Amino acid sequence: MADPQQRIAEFIAPFRVKPGSKVTLAHDFDPSFKAGVNKKKRGVELLAEGVRLLSEYQARLAAQDTWGVLVILQAMDAAGKDGTIRHVMSGVNPQGVAVHSFKVPSAEELDHDYLWRYARHLPQRGQIGIFNRSHYEEVLVVRVHPENLERQKLPSDGDVWQRRYREINDWERYLSDNGFRVVKLFLNLSKEEQRCRLLRRIDLPEHNWKFSSADLRERQRWDDYQKAISQCLSHTSSEWAPWYVIPADRKWFARIGAAAVIVNALMELDPRFPALDDDQRKELLDVKALLEAEAPKGAAPDPFEEEQKLAKATAS
Repeated sequence: MADPQQRIAEFIAPFRVKPGSKVTLAHDFDPSFKAGVNKKKRGVELLAEGVRLLSEYQARLAAQDTWGVLVILQAMDAAGKDGTIRHVMSGVNPQGVAVHSFKVPSAEELDHDYLWRYARHLPQRGQIGIFNRSHYEEVLVVRVHPENLERQKLPSDGDVWQRRYREINDWERYLSDNGFRVVKLFLNLSKEEQRCRLLRRIDLPEHNWKFSSADLRERQRWDDYQKAISQCLSHTSSEWAPWYVIPADRKWFARIGAAAVIVNALMELDPRFPALDDDQRKELLDVKALLEAEAPKGAAPDPFEEEQKLAKATAS
């Protein structure tokens, strides 16, 4: 039987954009694909296991304090980015995760290079950072709406998109070389499913706040976005930071897919709890002896140790 890491790697393999390949999103990736997980109940079980593994590996990541992980989350409107973050990260220590959403750039941000505002929010070592939308807006939204490019006050145009693909690839390689794993997820939603979700936001009063007329305006540019996304995936899926296109027509499956890709990245890093050397171990045992000597009369010198012994005896 395959080990957990191998099973996860095989599960996410169909989502990976092969570096150097030419992608046509609508042709190459099915938003309704379920990878053999045909029942939502089974999906809930798999997500729970993914959350458990993510919690375990996040604790190791924080303790080792060598690697950092940056999760990039891109999608069309209503694809479920917020829900994916909420469910997938539900079991992790909040102190070890930072989520950043990027809106319309401010005047200060426009006075810097386009990567500046993203670099300011990179995770620390031992931390998982999540970009809810990211520097990829600079080759997606800005490409579909070139008037935004004019606001960036570039000295010259040239082939700006090819240049940006190269710059982004170089930046992500720099991060990778310096111990920061870049995990890139695109939640792939069909146009019909987006229509249904936008209508749901209108029909349910408690969801009205989620709807914006801008969502409808962006939907009218669907084909332009599909083309921009396809070109982005083709040019920026690299060996050091490949894209994973997650089927998102079923929210529960999108959450499984996202969790699996993040867990796989952490497993590949394989962070470990730091080991003590002989001197540190001796110091620890000396402190243990002092604490045990303080035990009140009738109390176990080390209650935790006693519990462990009892649990082991009960199990056997």
